[in-house]
Amino acid sequence: MKLTRARCFVLGMLGLLAGLALLPTQGFTGGGGDEAVERTRKQTRMLDDLYKTAIVLITEHYVKGDEPSAAVAGKLLWKEMKAKGHHEVRLIDATGSPIEASNVAVDDFEKGALREILAGKASVDRVIEKDGKRFLRTATIVPVVMTKCVSCHPHYAKVPKSQAIGALVYTLPVEDR
Repeated sequence: MKLTRARCFVLGMLGLLAGLALLPTQGFTGGGGDEAVERTRKQTRMLDDLYKTAIVLITEHYVKGDEPSAAVAGKLLWKEMKAKGHHEVRLIDATGSPIEASNVAVDDFEKGALREILAGKASVDRVIEKDGKRFLRTATIVPVVMTKCVSCHPHYAKVPKSQAIGALVYTLPVEDR
């Protein structure tokens, strides 16, 4: 069987998912006694690792020159997840100069989470209730992680690696058993 780039990517992602399950979690809040919320936090950590790793790998292996950034692929994937009713993910800017107007923090949670992330936290979360159902909202740091980021985002050239340039904001339903 001939292995195309797409097949190699899918096989790589499956291996990555298996590996991520073995990694320790860092930076996520937690420790409460609500098992359903803790399960949702765990799911959010897995999604955060998956999406960020996929974007880095796509950038590293497939983005050449001035091709569209891997974040475009991420946004398309997040749109599909939302359309299918799984969860919502938003990329928000932390620099004050968003690439797209839709990347601006829009509510109190996003604005407050950005303040905390810019002050050094890796993630912030809060349980909210909407239409009688609980959701976990989580914001996680998006730092500059590789030099290649600057090829699509030249305004990040002077941003030190690991400094927050944005956040991913997740909204996941808290599923009680």
